[in-house]
Amino acid sequence: MTIPAVSADAILQQAASLLVYQSVLETAIGRSFIELLQAIHRAKRAPTLKTVGCLRAYGRWFRLLAEQNQSWQEYLLNQILQADNPFSQRVQVQALATLPTGLLQAARQDLQILQRLYWCDGEQLNLWIQAIAPLPQPMIVWHAPPPAQPDSIPAQFAATTDWTEMLPILAPHYQQNGVGLFAQYRAFRWQAGQLVGIAHPDAPRLDELVGYETQKATLVQNTEFLLSGFPALHVLLYGSRGTGKSSLVKALLRQFGDRGLRLIEVSKAELTALPAIADQLRAVPQKFILFVDDLSFEEDEAAYKALKVVMEGHLTARPQNLVVYATSNRRHLIREFFADRPAPRDGDEVHAWDTVQEKLSFSDRFGLTLTFEPANQSTYLQIVQHLAQQAKITVIPADLEFRALQWATRHNGRSGRTARQFIDFLQAEVALYSQPE
Repeated sequence: MTIPAVSADAILQQAASLLVYQSVLETAIGRSFIELLQAIHRAKRAPTLKTVGCLRAYGRWFRLLAEQNQSWQEYLLNQILQADNPFSQRVQVQALATLPTGLLQAARQDLQILQRLYWCDGEQLNLWIQAIAPLPQPMIVWHAPPPAQPDSIPAQFAATTDWTEMLPILAPHYQQNGVGLFAQYRAFRWQAGQLVGIAHPDAPRLDELVGYETQKATLVQNTEFLLSGFPALHVLLYGSRGTGKSSLVKALLRQFGDRGLRLIEVSKAELTALPAIADQLRAVPQKFILFVDDLSFEEDEAAYKALKVVMEGHLTARPQNLVVYATSNRRHLIREFFADRPAPRDGDEVHAWDTVQEKLSFSDRFGLTLTFEPANQSTYLQIVQHLAQQAKITVIPADLEFRALQWATRHNGRSGRTARQFIDFLQAEVALYSQPE
């Protein structure tokens, strides 16, 4: 590919003329790149002292790339693929050919500009710096490995002479992977009034979870309905502790994340924000599971009313791109006391049974209730054997079962969680004592 001859001033002007892809240069790396170009511009027209600022600006840009372990080219392409702007938002839900002409022209122009910035790598910047402040040897250029997959979109960008030809490839990419925060992350938590991305979510594989196959199949099927655009039900996963309820929900993220599924964890303390979360997600093309772990309510707690609004809607219809998956150790989610039962005493509520029925019926608002019974010995040993096989632990089966039952007796009883803890301990033990002295 022939790289056109350009000047730092020309690149600076072109970067300033971006129309919809400005966010590409609004991160720390992007800003440091612009600051470096500005420093080169000033150094060409100022005394020698200004060249020190130019060298420092290059150092900051180099350090930021090194911290992210990215080349300049890799950074630019990642920002393009995750860009949240009017073009990427519209093309998620609208065919490329039907977009407004001005928006298409702006996207094409910006891609041409970004391609020129892509060519402006560390070696080119070094040439400009050497022309201003000759050094005994050139500044070191940060290089990162090339794309691992030759057919990936970054590799296609790198091999294309005209980036405007990439628009038909960018459009389905945005449709499938989302934009902005939803392109960068697949798991989130709602925290202090905003979505916070989780870079390293705990998402086990579905095939790691054994012992509750019917419940797993039902939950997977309901999630398939959601992803396919059909009505999906809210789900209550109810049962004993340690039976894998939370793990099953989190495993859906690994199974369906590349199909547009996103998981948002909402703590009990943040449940009053559920209607606001739902409104924020309503127009987003991705599908969402609002995950509420260990759900239960105390007497007169108002948070459950916010959950009811999201599950059933109010004057505004509930969004069809989200469902609530909640886990609980309680079948009836609102605590009820014998004192709640109606008795003819002065000062009592006249229609007390209505209050009782409201409490008992709240869990019925989940369309699906999946029950996770305590693991019996057979199920517990089945889970242990499955996990041991996955961990490639070679122990005589009889010894494995004996130790697993001992572990359950001495620790937390028979459950999937106990089985996982036992296998983790056994795996570490085997690895430790098999090391050569």
